[in-house]
Amino acid sequence: MTRASTVAVAYDCLFPYSTGGGERQYRAMADVLGREGFDVDYLTAVQWDGATPIEEHFRVLPITRRLSLYDAGGVRRIPAALRYAAALFTALLRRRRRYAAVIVSGLPIFNVFAARLALLGSGTKLVVDYLEVWHRRQWVEYSGALTGTIAWVLQRGAIAVTPLATCHSQLSATRLRREGLRRPPLVSPGLIDGAVEVAEAGPAASPPYVLYVGRHIPDKRVEVLPAAVAAARESVTDLRLVILGTGPSSDAVRAEVSRVGADAWTDLPGFVSDAELDALLHGAVCLVNPSRREGYGLVVVEANAHGTPVVLVDDEGNASTELIDAGVNGVVSPTTDPTDLARAIRAVADGGDDLRRTSRAWYDTALGTRTIRRTVEGILSALPLPSPAPVKTKEDRT
Repeated sequence: MTRASTVAVAYDCLFPYSTGGGERQYRAMADVLGREGFDVDYLTAVQWDGATPIEEHFRVLPITRRLSLYDAGGVRRIPAALRYAAALFTALLRRRRRYAAVIVSGLPIFNVFAARLALLGSGTKLVVDYLEVWHRRQWVEYSGALTGTIAWVLQRGAIAVTPLATCHSQLSATRLRREGLRRPPLVSPGLIDGAVEVAEAGPAASPPYVLYVGRHIPDKRVEVLPAAVAAARESVTDLRLVILGTGPSSDAVRAEVSRVGADAWTDLPGFVSDAELDALLHGAVCLVNPSRREGYGLVVVEANAHGTPVVLVDDEGNASTELIDAGVNGVVSPTTDPTDLARAIRAVADGGDDLRRTSRAWYDTALGTRTIRRTVEGILSALPLPSPAPVKTKEDRT
């Protein structure tokens, strides 16, 4: 491969060895670039046991040992972020003439400085992808007054030296400009990383249940769900609650389940297999995500693929509400107050099969317009890079 067709994607996690929206997004980007004919290195930290995994369309290149990324409260650990950034600087410095372009995650923020410094004068084009952009108050709430203020200043510095920024919501685009980005960011059309192969939308399971999927951390506000579902049960008497995942807030969630007397109608199975997750998504009366901040909200798309409408909460940091077409694929509650959330849950329950059909129709339309492939195509056009001949897969040849 020539330099013109060699690119790198840099992120300290790799799906499925680490799970999350960012992990899935960057893996999918690397996969699409490989399918387009590029020679792709995925620069990451070790997250697996044994030999480095071999992928069909990109090369996994571990540049640092296994890292402990989060503390007990679910906050990113600065020493781990610094170790990865130092390893990224070294890796890119050694390969500064190898790559035509590098796509690096803007979180943690140290990645931006490491990549920018390593590639200065190399001719390699740098794309910084911002999963989220926070204002000062959010940083302070997340990391404390001193550390949060320093992080905010560093974010502003990173944005100032970013040559080409990409993001995934109008919320992030607006914040990037407010925080000092010098040229308009490239806002991606979406992050669907492949068609979800599920049956056509059908009626919700009986008895009906509300579903939560994700980590239990303070920003997700999972603990508000038991009281909200308890209020919704005043109208939907047999309604149940299923909360998937675990995390630092799990004790608070269990305490709230007990406080509202929800033990008999609440299930807390932790993390489940992909097959179990699909079954639960397909049968839920709705998926509820009360998070105060989301950079995109891929779970909205995944739920709609099953014909399951979504309930979100309006918040200045929640970009996932941009995905909701009210009354078509879900409802946005104004607050996390149990009365407001219960009203939203009852609204989607009352929508019945019609709302489930329109939720699936929303997904079918999005599948043609809101994909990772469209996002990657936009990045390639903005750089621009010449497109090599697409790689033929086994499926293409049969």
